[in-house]
Parts: sequence; C-alpha cells; structure tokens
Amino acid sequence: IVAAAYPASRVRWRGIFGAYAAGAAANAILPARGGDALKLYLAKRQVAGSTYPTLVATLAVETLVDLVLSVALLVWALEQNVLPGLDALARLRSIDWSWADRHPIGALIVLLGVLAAVAVATLVARRRVEHLVGELRAGGAILRGPSLYLRRVVTWQLLDWVLRLATIYWLLRAFHLPATVHTTLLVQVTQSLSTIVPLTPAGLGTEQGLLVYVFSGKAAATRVLSFSVGMKIVLMSITVSVGAVATAVMLRTLSWRRALSAAESSVADGRSGGDPMAEKAGARDT
Repeated sequence: IVAAAYPASRVRWRGIFGAYAAGAAANAILPARGGDALKLYLAKRQVAGSTYPTLVATLAVETLVDLVLSVALLVWALEQNVLPGLDALARLRSIDWSWADRHPIGALIVLLGVLAAVAVATLVARRRVEHLVGELRAGGAILRGPSLYLRRVVTWQLLDWVLRLATIYWLLRAFHLPATVHTTLLVQVTQSLSTIVPLTPAGLGTEQGLLVYVFSGKAAATRVLSFSVGMKIVLMSITVSVGAVATAVMLRTLSWRRALSAAESSVADGRSGGDPMAEKAGARDT
C-alpha cells in the first residue's frame, strides 16, 4: 500500500514491517491506539518525501478488508442472537462503551464536542483542504488498480484472517473450551468489537466481558476468563517482543515514551514538511 502511494520512492519491506510491528506493540500496551503515532513516525522515516496525511490514508486502506469481514461476522453474530443487547450493556461494567448507555447526556456532550472540534478544524484549515485531499488520495493509490490490490493486499489479509482463526481455535482447545467453527468465530467477533472504542490497551476488559456473555451456558465463567486472559498474554507477549526488537533496531532505543514523544513532535512539525528528528539522528550518526 505504501509502495503504491510513493512509486517514485524506494520503499523497503523491512522498514515498513518494522514500523508496523513497533506500532502494533505500542497499541498492545497503550490505550486509544497510541501506537499509531509511533507507526506513522517510523514509516515516515523510512520513505523519503512521505507525508503524514498520505501515510494516514494508507492505514485507512489497510483496514478495508478487516472492516468488511468484521461487519460480516457481526451481522452473523446478531442473527445468532449471541451478543448482549442494549438492556444488557448497563450490567456489563467492563465494557468500554457501556458508559454511554449509563450516561447518555455525557455521551451527547462528548459527541457534540467532537463534532464542534471537527467543524472548527475544517474552517481553520480550509485553505489547505485541496492540498490535503491530494495527499489523502495518494494514500489510496493502490485501490485504483483492483488486480494489484487483490494480489498484493487482499490475499495477504485473507491469510492473516485464516491464521487468526486458527490461533483462536487451538487456544480454545488448549484451555479445554468448546473448539468449533462457531465458537472460534464468536471469539473473533468479541475481539473485533472490543477495539471499536479502544479506551483500554488492546480492548482489555471489554473483550473479557463480551466473552463471558457469549459463552454463558457453554462453559464456566472462570474458565472463559482464564482462556481470554491467557490468550491476551500470549498474543501481547509476542507482539510486544517483536515490536520491541523492531523499535530498538530502528530508533536505537527501547523507550516507548521517548519514541512516542518524538513522534508527537514530528507530527507537529509535519506542516513544514521537514523531519527534524531524522535530521538530528543523521547528524548524530555522522
């Protein structure tokens, strides 16, 4: 996706993999997808002439397959009547977004505040909208070549989904829970729903609450929680380990705070098109 957005630049597979792995690891331990800032910062360092709006658009393109499959699974789960309804959300205190059901006025104020902020930002940046739209369109360049998109993106993401479901299936068996296609898909649905509003790292709490609900009557709650926590520990350990190595290699530091601080500073300086952190790193290397 990034290579298609910057056909005139050299895009190394290992560089983008490192940025993605580091961001995924940060997302596993930080709330509100804080690792995406690190992911964008590292990716920008790897591609000469890249800009944050275009890279943000590439992240959006990457979510298309996940979005389609997640929505399809959600529709299937709703037809199966296995998910909690609005009346049950208030009783599931661990669900991140159940607070909106308990505090509708507060949720409305937050929503209005977000809409007002978007409106103000649009007015302030109206002179740059045309340029911004051009950069965003560049991020979706691969979508203008359907065969290329299917071959180089969709096939890999379908393989990713097969591996996800296979991992869930074998973890269900390891924890002596019903391991069927039906239960495997249910676990995947809860994982997708838990990251809709990621107020906690990797949807912790939300996923556990949903799993206990959907497995009610099929397995004891303690066993379901053991499975959920065990699965989360295994996946987070692998993700964080790979991401830590990637971050150490690319930034020469294991400090997430320092890396994220640099990412935030770089995003703020991105308006001028420069990357002062990269310049400093280059001077230091020299």
